[in-house]
Amino acid sequence: MAMLRFAAVGDNCIDRFRPSGMSLVGGNAVNVAVQLALLGHESHYFGAVGKDANGQRTIDGLAANGVRIENVQQKPGHTAFTDIDILPSGERVFAFEDFGVCAGYWPTPEELAVLKGMDHVHLGWIDDGGALRKELAAAGVSVSQDVTVNTDPANLGVAGLAVAFGSAGEDDARAETMLARLIAEGARLGVVTRGAKGASAMNGNSRVTVGIEPIEIVDTTGAGDSFIAGFLSAYLTGLDLSTCLEEGRKIAARTCGHLGGFPQGLQA
Repeated sequence: MAMLRFAAVGDNCIDRFRPSGMSLVGGNAVNVAVQLALLGHESHYFGAVGKDANGQRTIDGLAANGVRIENVQQKPGHTAFTDIDILPSGERVFAFEDFGVCAGYWPTPEELAVLKGMDHVHLGWIDDGGALRKELAAAGVSVSQDVTVNTDPANLGVAGLAVAFGSAGEDDARAETMLARLIAEGARLGVVTRGAKGASAMNGNSRVTVGIEPIEIVDTTGAGDSFIAGFLSAYLTGLDLSTCLEEGRKIAARTCGHLGGFPQGLQA
C-alpha cells in the first residue's frame, strides 16, 4: 500500500474513567492520526493542547506512535478531558466533557498552507462553524469529517466533503436516512457504521454493506475512529468500497482488543 500524507485536525482529550480513576489519551482526530501512522502513512496532527501535564502527555503519545507533532499548538489553559462512567454492566456513559483549549482552535496561516498540501485531511471535533472544511474543500483538498462527534448544529455540515462519516447504531431506518442525507447535503461519499450490523457506504453510483468481524471485545473506545483510519487508508489508495469497509472493520476490530483508541499505558 502506498504511503500517503494525512492530517487529522481538531479534538484531543484525556478520557477519565470513573470510578477507577484511570485515564487515557483520546479524541477523534488524535485516534485517527495515530491509526494512520500505525498503518504506515505520514500522519500529522493539528490541534491545541494545554501547557499542562496532560498536554505534554498527549504530545508524547502522538510522537511515540509515529505521528508528526510540529503543528500542535500549546496554549495557556487546560487540555480537554472527558469523564466516562463505567456502569456495573460494563456500559460506558459519557458524563461530562470539557473541551479546554480545543475550543476556538484555528490553524495559523503557516499551518493552513501545510494542510493544503496534504493528500487528505480528516476533521474531528472543531467549533469553527465549518470554516476549515469549506476553505480546504474550496482549495481542492480531499477532506473527511465524522459528523457524529460534531453534533452542535452551528458546526454541522458536509458540503464539499470527500467522505462524510456517521454512526447510526443498529437502527436500519436511521442508517438509510443518514446515508441519503449525507449525499443529498453535498458529501461525495457517505459512510455509516451500524453497530453489530456492520457498516454501509454510498455515493451517487453505488451502495455497499459489510457485516462485522466476530471478535472478543476488551474495550470499544476509539473503535469508530480506527474504522475511519482503516477506511481512509484503503479509499485514498483507490480500493473499491467493499474492500474499504472491510479494511475499516479490520482496524476497528484490532482496537477493540485493547484499552483505548490506541495502545498506551493507563494513568491514575
